Amino acid sequence: MNGIAHWIVYSIGFAAQSFFAGRTAFQWLDSERKHTVTSPSAYWGLSVAGAFLMFIYGVLRDDFSIVLGQLISYSVYLWNLDIKGVWRRIGKLVKVVLLLTPVIAIVLLLRDAGSVFDNMFRNESIPLGLVIFGSAGQVIFTLRFVYQWFYSHRRQESILPAGFWLISLIGSGVILSYGIFRKDPVLILGQSFGFVAYVRNLMIGFKKKGEYEQAVV
Repeated sequence: MNGIAHWIVYSIGFAAQSFFAGRTAFQWLDSERKHTVTSPSAYWGLSVAGAFLMFIYGVLRDDFSIVLGQLISYSVYLWNLDIKGVWRRIGKLVKVVLLLTPVIAIVLLLRDAGSVFDNMFRNESIPLGLVIFGSAGQVIFTLRFVYQWFYSHRRQESILPAGFWLISLIGSGVILSYGIFRKDPVLILGQSFGFVAYVRNLMIGFKKKGEYEQAVV
């Protein structure tokens, strides 16, 4: 990959992280303003935009751990938009594009499964142990959205509970370490910003004892 190609790939990655950073900043500021942990619609809309770009970045980087994380969390983002009533206000064409995104992702991964496997798991630039470590971080980080969906689905309301932020801290720590090992500025920058917001949301939440008296269901 030449210098220009590297620049393009990293630009996509940084654009994705800007959406993720934007969602975190918006949610954090909204929570500070309302003195309670909120789950604004903009958080989920920015998540969808960031996940789409991050998937492209992961494919271009031949990085299985990044791709895995986006495939799992994408449907949770859409579910939250639906439960908040945003989905019904989206145009049909946009809905089709959003719904086809995971399908296209799977097709791209499976169109040449052998080559994808070799590039992602037998890539000389990424030791298998490091791939497993990074994938574990992505799985943990993604489980926060599975947990959030389970927690919110039972209540039929989009909520970001304490467990979400605790899992975020653990997963983010692993991914940050992975990014440092890979010397990946996109992952390092993206995960470093989130730490402060995760801790602050826990602090705000635990002040609401009736709301956050338990970190898990």
